[in-house]
Amino acid sequence: ALRTVIDPELGHNIVDLGLVYTIMVTDGLAHIVMTATTPGCPAVSFLKDGVANCASRVPGVRSVDVVITFDPPWTPLMIAADVKALLGFASLH
Repeated sequence: ALRTVIDPELGHNIVDLGLVYTIMVTDGLAHIVMTATTPGCPAVSFLKDGVANCASRVPGVRSVDVVITFDPPWTPLMIAADVKALLGFASLH
């Protein structure tokens, strides 16, 4: 479901961009830890709201807790290989 959330700056979904660190669902509570490309990213609220909205539509999820962290900081190395190539980061390993 989180692949439907598109980062407005990079134009790809947040999962393939490596912005989602953990997802845990316990007793209907989805706890999602994610990041943004930079601490000052103007899209943080947009991304957090998008994650909460799409996760709340998953069957069995009754509530969603989204935590934004910058530890560890995001780097282009976290991007899925196929998306790295599309964005011009193919040389990064």
